[in-house]
Amino acid sequence: MIDANHLTGDPTDGRRVYLDKQSPAAYRALVRTADAVRTTAADAGLDRILVELVNLRVSQINGCASCLDVHTRAALRAGETIRRLGVLPAWRETELFTPRERAALALAEATTDPADRLGQDRAYGEARTVLSDDEISAVLWVAIAINAFNRVSVLSRHPVRDAPPTPPATPAGAVPAAEVRA
Repeated sequence: MIDANHLTGDPTDGRRVYLDKQSPAAYRALVRTADAVRTTAADAGLDRILVELVNLRVSQINGCASCLDVHTRAALRAGETIRRLGVLPAWRETELFTPRERAALALAEATTDPADRLGQDRAYGEARTVLSDDEISAVLWVAIAINAFNRVSVLSRHPVRDAPPTPPATPAGAVPAAEVRA
């Protein structure tokens, strides 16, 4: 019989404490923080797609499958394309992202690796050319919040369960496929 814990390199019995369930007051405080961050981002004029790109890039770096699942579906609902989501890990190597998105992604990466001071300086320099102070602050708060949620999910080993696929957003003025009559 194969020991699944051996395959994952987990020397324990594989059980983890679900931090959100074990300490619900602390988790609710984190959710309230995320709500405040969402408001801050909206007030700063960050669109939902940019926010979800930040959430996704940070979650990719942190290897958080649960948050990647949640925020991929949210990005698709907001109108993000599969093409851009597919190349997000290599965003610097494409021309698919706007200067604002590129600045936000650089800030997100700098926030996720706070020991990289040179990377922070470069990210801030780029951001200063295309984002306002309010936008920079909002992007940093989005990255800080998703980093916290990544840690909760990764350390809890929140599973990604099978779910119905998220339908792509319907472009403005288009008729949803379900409404098209043959």
